[in-house]
Amino acid sequence: MDFLQTLKIALRALRTNKMRSFLTMLGIIIGIAAVIAMMAVGTGASYVISQQIASIGSNIILVIPGSTTSGGLRTGSGGAQTLSSDDVKAIMAECPSVAYAAGTVRTSGQVVYGNMNWSSIIMGGTPELFEIREWPVVSGRPINQDDENGAIKVCLLGQTVAENLFGSADPVGNIIRIKKIPFTVIGVLERKGQSPQGTDQDDAVFVPLRTAQRNLVRSQRTGIVGAVIVKAKNEELINKAESEIQSLLNQRHRITGGKEPDYSTRNLSEILAVAEKSAKAMSLLLGAVASISLIVGGIGIMNIMLVSVTERTREIGIRMAIGAKKNDILLQFMTEAVLLTMLGGLIGIALGAGGATVVSRLLEWPTMISFQSIAIAFIFSGAVGIFFGFYPAKKAAGLNPIDALRYE
Repeated sequence: MDFLQTLKIALRALRTNKMRSFLTMLGIIIGIAAVIAMMAVGTGASYVISQQIASIGSNIILVIPGSTTSGGLRTGSGGAQTLSSDDVKAIMAECPSVAYAAGTVRTSGQVVYGNMNWSSIIMGGTPELFEIREWPVVSGRPINQDDENGAIKVCLLGQTVAENLFGSADPVGNIIRIKKIPFTVIGVLERKGQSPQGTDQDDAVFVPLRTAQRNLVRSQRTGIVGAVIVKAKNEELINKAESEIQSLLNQRHRITGGKEPDYSTRNLSEILAVAEKSAKAMSLLLGAVASISLIVGGIGIMNIMLVSVTERTREIGIRMAIGAKKNDILLQFMTEAVLLTMLGGLIGIALGAGGATVVSRLLEWPTMISFQSIAIAFIFSGAVGIFFGFYPAKKAAGLNPIDALRYE
């Protein structure tokens, strides 16, 4: 008996009991749909995390001041004023693995234009900050070294601030007031979106670092920066750059022996790797949980196929009596089991893709359905049919023809 004829017989057997065939496939349909949908949600979560961290920039090391102790109470990281613009210059000059370094200060305040006002983050930074953050200007020009050297009162607006103060009008060339001090808008930055912490990165105003230090941020010492953001020359050199920075700052700040450093460094690439690993683990966990229903569906198929063997015992005996071999009977029942699971798999893939699309639209959460996950789900559904269909098929093929003919 050729395979095509076996396939026709299997299809006819499935059509004879349409409702039972559908109910048999239901476990596989639900399992595959759940796997596809959960993997799509997990992959989407991984993509969101990657995009949010990538929006900060690549190969970045953050250097922040240490803590201070007052009256026995210690502040958290960033509580001390231990980093300066001179540290930034030294990092640029003496750390071969560093491409850029920028000092930053941060405050918040009311930004006013005409009768419009908006409370926002005010960030002071050197021109290198925008190279490090990979943050281009979409209108106007960026902050340059002349602005920094002269402590010029100019600013760049994030998209959120520009929209709330100017609506659809071009802000470039207009004068706004930051903490009652007039600043000229020289540009608008490209939209960045949310940070990994969920804050709006576009809700910010950027001014030259010296301008911020002199006019907007009060400090007990001149040249103090709130943080240093550093970009390594490439991904392979990021750990070396971090080591060079630590060695240099230890020397400059006289950190010797067992003395605790008055700063700390954070490698954002490591944070990205951990976040991506967590997202992938979550995706695999969701897929594993959803796969349980596939096992349940496979057991259901085995039970139904065993019932089918019992119901068709006389048919099997007649086929054997007219020349069908054991392999023919085995192939017929295996084909029926695989057809059930693969048809269920196709329906499940369609439902899973549809479910992922619905989740994406209702919750505004990106879902990503990869060809790989579809292929794996389809192949797995076939494997379930082979695994759970083998025992009933073997039982059918092992029937004694005479006993089968006598079966009522």
